[in-house]
Amino acid sequence: MRLHRLIAILLLVESRGKMKANDLAQALETSVRSIYRDIDVLAEAGIPLLSTPGPNGGISLMKGYTVNLSQLHEEDVINLYLTGMGIHTGGHTHSGLKLKTTLLKLEKTLPASYQTDIQKAQKRFYFDNTPWWSERLEIPCLESIRAAVWRSHKLWIEYHKINGVISNRKLQPYGLVVKKEEWYLIAYCEKAEQIRTFKCERIATTQLIDEEYAIPQDFSLEGHWKQQEREFKQACKEEEIYPVLIRTNKSRVVSLHGLEIMYRVEEGDQITLTVNMYSYESACTNVWGILGQAEIVEPLKLRKYVKEQVNLIQGVYN
Repeated sequence: MRLHRLIAILLLVESRGKMKANDLAQALETSVRSIYRDIDVLAEAGIPLLSTPGPNGGISLMKGYTVNLSQLHEEDVINLYLTGMGIHTGGHTHSGLKLKTTLLKLEKTLPASYQTDIQKAQKRFYFDNTPWWSERLEIPCLESIRAAVWRSHKLWIEYHKINGVISNRKLQPYGLVVKKEEWYLIAYCEKAEQIRTFKCERIATTQLIDEEYAIPQDFSLEGHWKQQEREFKQACKEEEIYPVLIRTNKSRVVSLHGLEIMYRVEEGDQITLTVNMYSYESACTNVWGILGQAEIVEPLKLRKYVKEQVNLIQGVYN
């Protein structure tokens, strides 16, 4: 949205003093031409933005002018950044209130001509990201975990493993990852002497420790997470293999998307697929999504299970 981009330009220019149009365009994923158009809009609205040519030039605010973005605290900026990424900040009312306060601070810095649009947007758009049938899982220590990551403070945690075992760890936080609204802390565990992944909802208590540490220069949070993800998927494939032979018509194969296909044999209009369903129990649960599109051929144990269940359903509806 253009309004968000205008706010972002003000944030970046005031916080950094001066930025080149090309750098702004890259940061905001737009064109240089769009940046200059936005600068013109802001200038017309009364914000004195200057564009200086040359190798040391760039876009800056007139000396002595401020849009009062300095009143934003570090947590305000974090909340804005996470919200801009579409990341929910943990389900806490406290976090929601802080985000609203941040947005109010920003709104007050915008020219009067934008206030009408802001008020209209608040009345016409409502975003409800809560689940229909269950409450979002609370993460009691999220604020302190985020603070440790942001300030590069060591962290004592009490961690509850999925098997019920409780352990205490001293961590050097490297970063936070959010996947499907679940938060994960990537940190160097001094006890294990290696980088570990901790699910934030299982962190029961935290204590910030004012001790310095250095994140390795070659460490990439995104790269580390993707590598862990690949290794996890590979381990699952190696440990959980349950081949299921299914037969279908070529015209219906497109409806079987999402299956992990191991082998594929075509004979005329028929296609026989060998798909991995990981285990017998998993196959019994997930096979219903393909019954209308394909025939279960093997293993016979699964075919027998499907036949029995279909007969039961026919009995109910007859």
